[in-house]
This record gives sequence, C-alpha cells and structure tokens, in this order.
Amino acid sequence: MLLGIIADDFTGASDIANTIAKGLHGQGGLKTVQFLGVPVQDPLPDIEAGVISLKTRSIPAREAIDQSLASLAWLRKQGCEQFVFKYCSTFDSTAEGNIGPVAEAIAKALSVRGVVACPAFPTAGRTVYQGHLFVGGRLLHESGMQHHPLNPMTDPDIRRWLQQQCGSVVGYVDWPTVKAGGDAIANALRASAAKDEVLAIVDAIDDADLLAIGAAVRDSRFVTGGSGIALGLPANFIAQEKASGTLPEKAAVEGPEAILAGSCSSATRGQIDFHLQSHPGLAVAVDEVMAGAMTERDIVAFALANEGRAPIAYSSATPADVEAAQARYGRQAVADRLDRLFASAARDLVDAGVRRLVVAGGETSGAVVSALAVQSVAIGEEIDPGVPVLSVAAPVSMALALKSGNFGSRDFFSKALQRMAGR
Repeated sequence: MLLGIIADDFTGASDIANTIAKGLHGQGGLKTVQFLGVPVQDPLPDIEAGVISLKTRSIPAREAIDQSLASLAWLRKQGCEQFVFKYCSTFDSTAEGNIGPVAEAIAKALSVRGVVACPAFPTAGRTVYQGHLFVGGRLLHESGMQHHPLNPMTDPDIRRWLQQQCGSVVGYVDWPTVKAGGDAIANALRASAAKDEVLAIVDAIDDADLLAIGAAVRDSRFVTGGSGIALGLPANFIAQEKASGTLPEKAAVEGPEAILAGSCSSATRGQIDFHLQSHPGLAVAVDEVMAGAMTERDIVAFALANEGRAPIAYSSATPADVEAAQARYGRQAVADRLDRLFASAARDLVDAGVRRLVVAGGETSGAVVSALAVQSVAIGEEIDPGVPVLSVAAPVSMALALKSGNFGSRDFFSKALQRMAGR
C-alpha cells in the first residue's frame, strides 16, 4: 500500500477514493479500497491506496483524535509512504474542531510541520482564494452552509476559522506562489515549517493549482484537504513506477433498489424535487419520527411496494423547518433519531433483498453503512464528480452510492441506480 487516507466521514471517503482510483483526467489511478472504520485485518496485497472512513466530523475532538491515530497506525503497518487527512470541501467544523485537532495530532505522530491544508475542489465549485473559501462563487457563509444543521459555517476566512482549532500558528501560501509552481509551493511550505507552523492554508482556484500542490508534496509524508488535494497524488507514484495506473471496474448489480436521503442541503432538496416528478417518494417528517408515528417499518413497506420504480424516502427539509425542529427537540436529538431511523431501514431493506442502495448525506451514510456491517468496498465507476459506485462483497453482494449533501447533478438518484446496474 502506497497511499493511506483517513477521512472524517463516509461520503467524503468515497469522494477522495474516487479521485485516487480514476486518476488524472480519468486515465487511471491507484487500485483503491475504502474501509468502513479501522480495519481488523490486512488487505489484499495488490491494494495501492487504502481509504479509512470514520464518522469523526461531529464527535468530541478527543474521540476523533483517538480514532484517527488508530487509523494512522494501521496504515503505517501496511507500509504507506504518504498519508492524507480528508475533510469536507466546505470545511465542516466548529470553532473547537475537529479539523485542527486531528490534523495536528497526525502531524505530531509523523513529526512533520508545514503541512498543506486545502479544501478546494474546483470541479464541485469549491475554491480557496486569499485564504477564503468559496462555494459556487459565493463566500462560504453565504452559500447555504451557514444553515448546516450540525456544523454551521459562518466565517469564510478558513485560516481564521482553523486558527481557533489549533495550538500552533496557522500558515498561509497565497495564490501567486501557487501559480509559480510546485517548487515555489514547496519552498513556502518549508518556510512555514521553519516557523513551527504545523498547518498552512494553501490557495487553489482551479485544477492546475491542485496539480501544482500535488507536485510540491510528492515527497511529503502528510497532506490535508478535500478530495481535490488528491488530484495529483497518484501521478507521483505512477511517475516513480511504483504504480501502473488502472481504471476502476464497472459495476453490474441488478435487483431491487431504494434511495434514502437524510441531507438538508439545497442541492439534495433540488435532486429530490426532480426525482419526485417521475418516481414515488415518502416524506419522513421529523415530528412524526420523534412521536413514534413513523418508523423504519413504514420506509421498508413503502420501498418494497414500489420496487422497480426507484422509490425515495427523504427527511430533507428547508433551513427554517430544520431550525424549528431543532428548537422543539434539540439539535443532537433530531440528528440521532433520524440517523437511527435510516440505519434501521437500510438494514431491513437489505435483509428483504434490496441490492442497490443510494444514500444522501454524510451523517446518514455513516449510520447506514455502520448498520449494514460493511467492512470494505471496492471503488467503481464515477457517477458524478466526487461520487463513485461502491461494490460490496460482504456480508451480502450489493452496490452502494454514498452522496455528500451538496454533490451531484439534479438527476443524480436515477443515474446512480443505472450506474450500479452497469448501464
């Protein structure tokens, strides 16, 4: 294993695994497997990149650090030469963490400083300029992320945001330096390390910038960022003839299907509205769930009754509705109850024979794959930027798609089911 990645949620892990597996311009990258939690056994010997999916984005920082360091230890045991801490391209975190505490803990374990911190993913509209994060051309705090139910992002200056989470001064590499190329970036990072700056925010506004960063870190032990940060990493190993570059295999899974959407992002709500124009849907109302009037049995019965019609069950709501529900029941109580609901529904659906399952939302995806007791998945064909088909061999043979809330085209749900079937 050459490249080891620690991701703070399950959809983000699929996102970066997709980037690594397809390689530059989709011409082939590293043979990649995504693990669900810290693996309990060694992988097959031909795996070149291992992505460990954790659910550490919104848990206490100490727990996130412990799980991340356990992941690092396992990846080091596999012989990885380079490590990546992957977080969301919208920098989802609170003023306390967990991006800074986890990144600093891994850097300390690896004895490195001057580590890149860059959430940019231009293909999905995420760019960093003058240390500020933009989403779809809007500053982060004006992009809709200020309404995130668990990690509302209210400051687009991610250097300032990260500084609140860190014990060391956060450095910065500006866009003119990035445009000057890999050597200039590497020199800037060395200067940052010399000043005892553990992390350094690095500007990036297009894929060329990410490739320059990739060239700059070819000899670095540790990198952090969104999935875009991995754009140039496979090429470094291929150029050194440590990897040959292979394309992910297409899936060919037939059988019953279901879609579970727990994200409240504007993109997912738009995808749901589009899907409902020609497919059946079940709205999962928070009030009914909290009162026990709607359970996983209702979701399962709905999905099985609409087999073959791409049925979708969704709890997605407007920011105003989400805030009202949180005010009535408590933010964490609502999130926990919905996660348990979808997790139980997913487990029962698979037990009933569903073999193609699409899940929208990072927290929802984490809950679902945990409930399914999936230990690892192979990375398959890309559905939309950042979202691949995931092939599951055990405990049952099936296909999954785990979508971050803001990712995907408006017809994502039907497209995902088609890709799973190899169409």
